[in-house]
Amino acid sequence: MIRVGIIGYGYWGPNITRNLHALDSMCVAAVCDKSPAAQARVSKTYPGVMTCSDASEILKSPNIDAVAVITPVWTHYELAKAALENGKHVFVEKPFTSNAAQAEELIELAARKNLTIMVDHTFLFTGAVRKIRQLCDEGALGKLYYYDSLRVNLGLFQHDVSVLWDLAPHDLSIMDYLIGSDPEAIVATGEKHLNGVHDVAFMTLYFPDNVIAHINCSWLSPVKIRTTLIGGEKKMIVWNDLVADEKLRVYDKGVQINSGEGMWYPQVAYRSGDMYAPKLEQLEALQAELKYFGECITSGKTPFNDGVAGLRVVRMLEAAEHSIQKKGDLVIV
Repeated sequence: MIRVGIIGYGYWGPNITRNLHALDSMCVAAVCDKSPAAQARVSKTYPGVMTCSDASEILKSPNIDAVAVITPVWTHYELAKAALENGKHVFVEKPFTSNAAQAEELIELAARKNLTIMVDHTFLFTGAVRKIRQLCDEGALGKLYYYDSLRVNLGLFQHDVSVLWDLAPHDLSIMDYLIGSDPEAIVATGEKHLNGVHDVAFMTLYFPDNVIAHINCSWLSPVKIRTTLIGGEKKMIVWNDLVADEKLRVYDKGVQINSGEGMWYPQVAYRSGDMYAPKLEQLEALQAELKYFGECITSGKTPFNDGVAGLRVVRMLEAAEHSIQKKGDLVIV
């Protein structure tokens, strides 16, 4: 049984606690939050779980094997570092750290102490992303052309990070998982309207082999939208994460350019075939991810959403931040 201490019981902490509590291989040993009200909620829901307001009680406890850091990003580095120094495996909410240098240090420390780092890229464990990855691996989409995401809503406004650092990590981790290569250059634009951080932002990433990706992030949309389009040479995908049924639709549509001797202009041939909605695994992604975390700790296996994967996302965010400060300058990654 892997005993886990949770630091942070705000927005996401209760979900981590609930899913860990449901696993046979792991147990919640303690929850830390500075808010007495949060501690009271923990005690009411999980009477046997210790609560505290000082993170060091979890970080230094000999009765805890792993620590889940579910706190604002600016606290991740210090808490994760202390956990690793005390011999504990670490599960860190996205994004991994505030900058690449911090991520690199944590990766090196974990490797030196033979400890596991997992970054909470929950979407990688959803039935939709698993199916998209399967279709990519099977070559069903053909050569990838583009990834286009609209991830907007009204709020939740953050005071310490921009909308890019809040929402874009979801898509960046998915792109990293599906495309399998680092972007060559990034362009980002955005504006601040309310609380001193960018609340509307647009990010374009240029990958090798002419693959392009675009992310539209906003806290100022009148409606919540979570729609992604993925275009390939053979097939195209529309993923609407907010619908209950048919989240994923695969379209047998495409374009082919025909050119031959004596032709003044290339001839464009369109292909329009069937659409189908593949059956997706019915699972709670976060529970699957936390179970995988426990399996990696037990077996010594390196998670595919490890610290190195988290570092790649942070580097993309840093490049986007640099571009957005320069009003959309191209940043070579």
